[in-house]
Amino acid sequence: MRKIYFLCTGNSCRSQMAEGFAKQILGSDWQVESAGIEKHGLNPLAVQVMAEKGIDISKQTSKLIDMDYLMHADLVVTLCGDARDRCPITPPSVRKLHWPLQDPAQATGDKEAVLNVFREVRDEIQERIIQLYQLEK
Repeated sequence: MRKIYFLCTGNSCRSQMAEGFAKQILGSDWQVESAGIEKHGLNPLAVQVMAEKGIDISKQTSKLIDMDYLMHADLVVTLCGDARDRCPITPPSVRKLHWPLQDPAQATGDKEAVLNVFREVRDEIQERIIQLYQLEK
């Protein structure tokens, strides 16, 4: 079984959504986890917009990087520059991808405007994971 690790700063939005999509799209050939440089808790708006796609991430929790999992992952995907720059050094066997995604938690405006930013980021994550799946099969 191959291991993929999605990392962002707080493990509250982007990496959580990526974990949810990857579990659905990549299937049982992959062990999927997400984590952060820090723990900011699971963002309820991430849960809401993922539910719109029929994916329940409400039971996921915000976690710090597990060094053992990181060192044995087949693929590490950073979802923000902060995580890319602060991610611990990994062995050469660990492949890395960087997806520079906007942080939806920083969105401003009324609730609908903020939700729309969450949806845009969610949809971009979904598309990138579909592309990753097509490359990896």
